[in-house]
Amino acid sequence: MDIDKIPADQPVLIAGPTASGKSELALRIAEHSGGVIVNADASQVYDCWRVVTARPSADDESRAAHVLYGHLSYDTLYSAGHWLRDVTPLLKGKTRPIIVGGTGLYFLTLTEGMADIPATPSEVRAEADTLSLETLAADLDPETRARIDMQNRARVQRAWEVLRATGRPLAEWQDDTPPPLLPAKDCTALVVEAERDWLEARIRRRFAMMIAQGALEEARAMQDRYDPALPSCKAIGVPELMAHLSGALTLEQAEERASVATRQYAKRQRTWFRARMKSWQRVSPQA
Repeated sequence: MDIDKIPADQPVLIAGPTASGKSELALRIAEHSGGVIVNADASQVYDCWRVVTARPSADDESRAAHVLYGHLSYDTLYSAGHWLRDVTPLLKGKTRPIIVGGTGLYFLTLTEGMADIPATPSEVRAEADTLSLETLAADLDPETRARIDMQNRARVQRAWEVLRATGRPLAEWQDDTPPPLLPAKDCTALVVEAERDWLEARIRRRFAMMIAQGALEEARAMQDRYDPALPSCKAIGVPELMAHLSGALTLEQAEERASVATRQYAKRQRTWFRARMKSWQRVSPQA
């Protein structure tokens, strides 16, 4: 697309699979016509990972304002609801937001609204932590199952916890959702669509680049605090690098496993974006 045609006073939303170049597009738009770049990626909110999660570099951050990147400690629990509360004041500022990331649920809460679901009691979460993905999934109703990524344990567990804690399926709560803060129709809403072979080749190259840029050093600095149950420690590449540091994997094996996991994640993202963002404008990585 021609970025000259994007209204300078209109919010911009840029979703896309990992490694698709969406952050570069956001930076081009910000430099061309102004705006603050707002993170919509669940892994990039943590301060312990810059290289591993491909957060914007210090050089990128010097070229345009960036917010909600690396603003949380590694042990902070952070949900789409937390993100929505953090992003709300940014929608009222004088500088238009350019919201970019790969976490579809963040965009969904922003553009379609978010149900006011009560907090999950700690004992319910503790029970859910002991159950397998298959057990959690089996308890969900068909409507909820149709709406979430059933291979994503966090999403399935969240739906199970809502059902157990409230007695109502997640789908029912979603159907009672209040109006959205920022409907997609009021924005320039873009989805970066990358050709599969191009994206997979880029993913393979990217992890090797991360190693060269210090990803292993990041993991080593977090080794004594690593907890695979924490959301921050589930970022792709982190378990693989920790396995290498513990001696369970060679660096080459860690690279390969991380690349495979990233490709699988990108595939799920593309499927989700096609299903949930049908009205958004498709752009190529070179747009």
